[in-house]
Amino acid sequence: MAYNILMIAPTSFFGDYGCHVRILEEVRVLQKRGHRVTLVTYYKGRDLPELNIVRTRPTPWHADYEVGSSRHKLAFDALLSWTALRTARRLKPDIIHAHLHEGALIGRVLSAVTGAPLVFDYQGSLTAEMLDHHFVRPGGKREWLFRTVENSIDRMPRAILTSSRHSAQLLRAELKDQAQRVVALPDCVDTDFFCPRTPADQADVDALKDQLGIPRDRTVVIYLGLLAQYQGTYHIIHAARQVVAQQAAAQQPNVHFLVMGYPNHEHFQAEAAQYGPIDHMTFTGRVPYEQAARYLRVGDIALAPKLSLTEGAGKILNYMACALPTVAFDTPQAREFMAQFGAYAERGSAESLAARIGELLQNPDRARTLGQALRMRASQRFSWEDAARRIVAVYDAVRMARPELRAAALTQLLEGDHAHELS
Repeated sequence: MAYNILMIAPTSFFGDYGCHVRILEEVRVLQKRGHRVTLVTYYKGRDLPELNIVRTRPTPWHADYEVGSSRHKLAFDALLSWTALRTARRLKPDIIHAHLHEGALIGRVLSAVTGAPLVFDYQGSLTAEMLDHHFVRPGGKREWLFRTVENSIDRMPRAILTSSRHSAQLLRAELKDQAQRVVALPDCVDTDFFCPRTPADQADVDALKDQLGIPRDRTVVIYLGLLAQYQGTYHIIHAARQVVAQQAAAQQPNVHFLVMGYPNHEHFQAEAAQYGPIDHMTFTGRVPYEQAARYLRVGDIALAPKLSLTEGAGKILNYMACALPTVAFDTPQAREFMAQFGAYAERGSAESLAARIGELLQNPDRARTLGQALRMRASQRFSWEDAARRIVAVYDAVRMARPELRAAALTQLLEGDHAHELS
């Protein structure tokens, strides 16, 4: 059966970073399988020609807003609710597929109005994100309030898709008697688009290095993603300073750090200039997703120093598909993706991050072997085609008329999760 899906994204889609990439790839693979997807999102963002996007009206008092938590999101979400309701009445969807907690709350109302079952695409804890962005302070009344609201939202949908198996385990423990509603759908990667550098790419790699001001003979350590404290951006800068200093002492100053992403890349560039490695460090600003694979092929080693313990880490899969040996902070999400083939640094330690980078620089054969193993793992275990079959299986389950049949179908998917975790 081909489903008519109303997808809700309470964010300024499309923004060329992790959460948005997951939404994009889900829509693409569902459309490829013959399903109709209409995406309702905020008024800002980049349109993509292959997607049917419905946007809200702008707020007259705040035309620009930052990525992440903001008090202005209350107004944006009110506008999104109205736009989604009008769209739902027109489309009469078979499925409401909501991203993020605000989307799930809006989706619950639409589900009640239309009768279409709600599927919640959970990409991390709402409260943890607010703490990461310093929107709330830990231990206060606001944290308690948001955790209470978050727990209530988690109980609204008929099924929850999580962006990692680790998140699924945490959420099942929280929901207890409703644990069967949680289905792991780890982030995936298009291994045809993200692929390793070949000799045929060398001319383009050299041209990009020239364009970016990177000497052609330098080994390039790359990062591509959002720039923020909780993403480990400051740790990259401090680790780079240590690595460059160590190489200079050994009279081997041939490493370069390429940091790609936004927002506030000028701020982080100034931070790098203050701490010394700026002549061995380049900040590009925002890189369009369509160009991501091309820019990643400039790299020799990749970095994923994300500090969050609840959010996904989809950028790691892009690195893996490009056969890039990857240094990551030691988190459950990183180990879920890379297993024994990652280079793990102590979470929150720039010194440990620098040490792991230095080890790969000193042992290029090991780095190459790790990269090849990561590419194979990405191809075998993190395919969007497999994810699409799983999403549709969840749609089939939540549309069953009787609760016991829905529970049985979702439990069968949960048992498949356990078998996958043991494999």
